[in-house]
Amino acid sequence: MTDFVSPDQPLTPAVFYILMALADGEKHGYSIMKDVEKQTDGKLKLGPGTLYGSIKRMLNANLIEESDERPDPELDDERRRYYRMSGLGQKVLQAECKRLDQAVAVARQKQILVCR
Repeated sequence: MTDFVSPDQPLTPAVFYILMALADGEKHGYSIMKDVEKQTDGKLKLGPGTLYGSIKRMLNANLIEESDERPDPELDDERRRYYRMSGLGQKVLQAECKRLDQAVAVARQKQILVCR
C-alpha cells in the first residue's frame, strides 16, 4: 500500500464514489463515470483525467484490481478495461462510510442536520 490511503484520513470524493460504484461489481471506466454521476445526482462529474488518474492511484494502493474476466467480445469493446474492488478497498470503503455516519450523527445531535 502507498501513502495514497491512510486509515485516519478521509477519502477524496472521487475515490469514495469510485469505490461505491464498484461495490455493485466490476465496471469499466465509462460505466464508473456514469455511475458516479448518477449516485451524486449530477453534482460530481468525473472527467477522464480525474477518473483515470484516480484509478491509477487506486490500483497502486491495492484498493482496486483490474479484472481478467471479459464479457463476450461481440457485446463489448476489447479496449475497455474492467475494474473491481479489492478486499482492502472494501475495508477502506466500510471505514469511510462509518466515519461519514459518525459525522452525520454528530450533525444531527447538534441540530445542524435536521431530518424531516
